[in-house]
Amino acid sequence: MALRGVRTLPTVSVPDSVRLRDLIRGALRLAPKAPRAAHAMLTVARGDPDVRLSMGTWVERNARRHRDAPALYFEDATWTWRELNAAANRWASALRERGVSHGDAVVLLMESRPELLFAVVGLAKLGAAAALVNTSIRGDALRHCVEVVAPKLVLVGDELAGAFGQVRRDLSVSALRVSDPWAPSGDGLGADDLVESARWAPITNPGSTRRVRLGDRVFTIPTSGTTGLPKASVMSHMRWVKAADTAGRAFLDLRPGEAVYSALPFFHNMSLTIGWGAVVAAGAALAMRRKLSISEFWADCRRYGVVAFPYIGELPRYLLSAPPSAGDRDHGVRAVVGVGMRADVWSPFADRFGIDDVFEMYSASEANTAFVNPLGIRGSVGFCPGPHALLAWDGERGEPRRDAGGRYVRARRGEAGLLIAKVSPRYPFDGYTDPAASEKKLLRSVFRGGDLWVDTGDLLRKIGWGHAVFVDRVGDTFRWRSENVSTLQVERSLNTAPGVRGCAVVGVEVPGAPGRAGLAAVVASGGLDIGGIAEHLFAELPEPAVPVFLRAVDALETTGTHKPRKGRLRAEGWEAAAWVRLPRTRAYVPLTEAIRGQLRAGSLLF
Repeated sequence: MALRGVRTLPTVSVPDSVRLRDLIRGALRLAPKAPRAAHAMLTVARGDPDVRLSMGTWVERNARRHRDAPALYFEDATWTWRELNAAANRWASALRERGVSHGDAVVLLMESRPELLFAVVGLAKLGAAAALVNTSIRGDALRHCVEVVAPKLVLVGDELAGAFGQVRRDLSVSALRVSDPWAPSGDGLGADDLVESARWAPITNPGSTRRVRLGDRVFTIPTSGTTGLPKASVMSHMRWVKAADTAGRAFLDLRPGEAVYSALPFFHNMSLTIGWGAVVAAGAALAMRRKLSISEFWADCRRYGVVAFPYIGELPRYLLSAPPSAGDRDHGVRAVVGVGMRADVWSPFADRFGIDDVFEMYSASEANTAFVNPLGIRGSVGFCPGPHALLAWDGERGEPRRDAGGRYVRARRGEAGLLIAKVSPRYPFDGYTDPAASEKKLLRSVFRGGDLWVDTGDLLRKIGWGHAVFVDRVGDTFRWRSENVSTLQVERSLNTAPGVRGCAVVGVEVPGAPGRAGLAAVVASGGLDIGGIAEHLFAELPEPAVPVFLRAVDALETTGTHKPRKGRLRAEGWEAAAWVRLPRTRAYVPLTEAIRGQLRAGSLLF
C-alpha cells in the first residue's frame, strides 16, 4: 500500500548537555557581528513603556535612511522604503477618515499580501492595533475572534468575504472591503473599498506617529488556550521592537538590500514579529508570499536574493521531504530563525541545504520573555536573558509541585519543569484582550510574598551553560504542526457532528512527528458517520486542530464533576484508534496493520 508523505529521518536524541567546544565554536561564529548584536541587546534592555518609539517610527526612519532600497517584494512587484512608507501613510489617512484613532482595534481578515502589511503599519502610525485572525477558521470561532478584540472596524479581503458573510449578521461592527488587486474576484464584501480610498489619500507622515509609545499595543495574534476558543494575545511595541532588533541584528545580521523570505501566515508571530520585524530593524527587505509552496520555495529565494527566513517546526521537515535537486544549495540563504526545529531534523536540514546558522528559539505569543540561541547550539532553544524559573512538575496531578509549606518547588538540574517568567517593568505582561484570561496565566507569591510570574504552560529542561530544551506542553492544549490546539474547542465542534453523542480529545505522541497529534474518543448515538464527521470538522476547525485519530468507545470515563478523564486515553495513545487521517488528506481511513507498521517506524511525515 503506497502512502503519501512517507520519508524516514535519522533518529537523533535531544541533547543532555551543552559541550564547551560547541560554545566556543558558536562564539567564534558570532564574533564578527558582535557590535550589531550589542546594539540589539541595548534595545532589549529598554524598559520604559513611555518612550516614544514604535513600528511606525522605525518605518519612517528607513524611508529617510534607505529611501530607494527595496523594502517589500510580492510576486513581480517591488516597493522601496520610501514607497512602502507612503503606502502605509495613505492607509493611515484612510483609516483615520473612518474614525480609527489611538487605542482602537481593527480586525484584518485577509491573506498574506501587501495590503495586509500596509494596514498593519498604517494602524501602528495611528497608535491603533491590528487584530490578526487565523484565515482558516469559520463559523462561531471566527465570530468569537472578531468579538474578543472589540474592534472599531473589520477589514475584509475579497478572498475571505464568503467566510465573513457567514457571521456578519451576528456582529454589530462595521466592515470595509479590501479588494485584491492580485487576484480580482468581483465585489467581494460589497462595501466601501479601502484600497480605492487609500489610493487618493495623502502620503505625508501623520503627526500621530510621534505620539505612539513603546507601551502601546501594536497588534493582537490569535492563540489557543484552555478556554476552548482562540484568545487574542497582545503584542506591545516594546516587545515587538525588542524581538525585531534581536532577530534583525543579533541573529540574522541583516543589511539594506538583503531580503528575508516569509511564506508563513502573517497571523503568526514568526512572520509578523520575527520576519517583518527583522527587516524593519535592519532596513532590509521582506519577500512576502501569499501561501507556502514547497515546490517553489528555493526558486523564490533565488528570485528575491533571500539570505534568511523564519520557520516553524514543520517547514524544515517539509523542505526535507521534497526530492533532492540541484537547486538545494543554489541559493543565498545563510541563516534561519524560528521555533520547533526537531533535533533529528536539524543536522539533515542544515547539511542538505548548506545553511550555516540555525537560530532556534523559544517564545509564546502571550509570554513576556524568550529563550534565544545566538550560538546555534544544535537541539537547544538557547538561554533566557530575562528572569525566569522552572517549577518541578507533578505529572499525576497536572500542576506544579509544592513543599510542605505550600511553596512552589524549583525543578532539579536536568529535570523537566514548568517555565515561569517574572513580571517586571522591563518584562511586562501584555496578556490577552480578555482580562480574566490574562489573570489565569499569572502566578502570585511563588517564591516570596508579592512576586508575580507568567505561567507559560510549557515544560523545559536545562542542559547546562544556561541553555534549555523544549519538552512538552501541559494542560488542555497540545501542540501540533506548530499550532496550539485546544481540546475543548475540538470537543465543542465534534459534539455537534452527525451521530456523535459525546467525545473526549487528547494529544498523543506519534513516532517521528513533533508535538502531539489529536485523538478523539467518540460515543456514537448510532453508527458513526466517519465521512460526515470529517466534513463537519474541516468546515469548523483549522486543519491542525482536526484530530488525526478517531476511536469509538461505549462511554466516557468521567470525574465527579462530569469532566472526561483523559489519562487513560493518553496512555493508550494512537494504538487504540480505529481510524486515521493520513498526511495531507481530509478523510479518515481504517487504521490497518500496514499503516500501524509505518506509524511505529516513524515513516509517515505528518
